[in-house]
Amino acid sequence: MKTRNILLTLALCLIGIAVFAAENPNMGTWKLNEAKSKIPAGFGKNTTVVYAAAGDSVKVTTDGTDKDGKPMHTEWTGKFDGKDYPLTGDPSADSRSYKQVNERTLELENKKGGKVTSSGRIEVAKDGKSRTLDVTAMDSSGKTFHSKAVYDKQ
Repeated sequence: MKTRNILLTLALCLIGIAVFAAENPNMGTWKLNEAKSKIPAGFGKNTTVVYAAAGDSVKVTTDGTDKDGKPMHTEWTGKFDGKDYPLTGDPSADSRSYKQVNERTLELENKKGGKVTSSGRIEVAKDGKSRTLDVTAMDSSGKTFHSKAVYDKQ
């Protein structure tokens, strides 16, 4: 009886995670559409972004290039609750937070040593086939940059 209850509970948890992933339009693999994007020179770009369920959290993995054109890989695991979670692989940030605004919109902040280095807004199109990331970032000299990256769902 105990084993049966444990298995039933585990099955329900797995179903819940699958439903969360299926209902959240951010989940999946996204490829940068450079033709539709406006990314300034000297601004890093993520060419592939993957959102995947990781238990009761979300894992976001990016691959692309840094501001100098060198390959960059980042990983973040956390929740869309507005709290900071560790970010690895980005020399300009050591933590990131995502806040769910509505079903298709996220706000994010990257921080280094507790100081905001960039912030942005992600909006998934109503048809779920594309998403737009608008980011404002400040470089080490205090100059502000704005980037608009458009991604297509794979």
